[in-house]
Amino acid sequence: MNSSALGRAAARRGDTPPLESGPMNIGGLDINVVVSAERRGVRLTVERDARVTAAVPAGLAADQLTELVKGRRRWIYSKLEDRAAAVANRPAKRFATGEGFTYLGRSYRLRFVEAAPAPVQLVHGRFQVRRDRRSFAADDLIDWYRSHGQAWLPERAAPWAQRLRVPVAELTVRRLGYRWGSCSPRGVVNIHWATMQLPIALVDYVLVHELAHLQHHDHSAAFWSVVERAMPDYEARRARLADVGAHLWLPDS
Repeated sequence: MNSSALGRAAARRGDTPPLESGPMNIGGLDINVVVSAERRGVRLTVERDARVTAAVPAGLAADQLTELVKGRRRWIYSKLEDRAAAVANRPAKRFATGEGFTYLGRSYRLRFVEAAPAPVQLVHGRFQVRRDRRSFAADDLIDWYRSHGQAWLPERAAPWAQRLRVPVAELTVRRLGYRWGSCSPRGVVNIHWATMQLPIALVDYVLVHELAHLQHHDHSAAFWSVVERAMPDYEARRARLADVGAHLWLPDS
């Protein structure tokens, strides 16, 4: 039955019409609704950036989702409090000599130098920052992570894409708020620059997670099955990412 037919059937029953993808406010909660023909049930997710997403099957009526969200209200607010606490506890970095910044799981101390060919360099185990760029050091360091990620991540992702049998049209490194990554139906994969602070095993998990979304755009059982086939220990990596990720430097939060 197509969506218009479902809408007519819902109207005859006195129900609200079927949901469409987009924002929805339920009892003061802003919900991002994602309709998927592949889904058989509703999955509520509180994202790292505190957005609430409802992945729903095609044909679900708005009043059905409203009832479900109201029943899970306590759980949703608990998760939102957890996200707020994680933001509050995120470490602030001082741009002073000796401060540590992480690159691929290893910590490197900061040192200011008078002259250098680039605003930021990793030299002899130290992040060297040009003193005349001190006021812009945070943005310069983000640019350093982004450019190194742009050079390194596509090659790192290639064997995982081959294993998952998905075509990657493009991989870009950018600021993504609290999301580790995103992807588009056109095969464009976006990775957060902060991923370059993670240990390589967790970088691989982020890559596999996003590449698997090229097959399944939601977090359905089919999606996690694809992830598990490529990375059997994904659950352990996912749990470690939640812990490590909460303590990364993320100034654009």
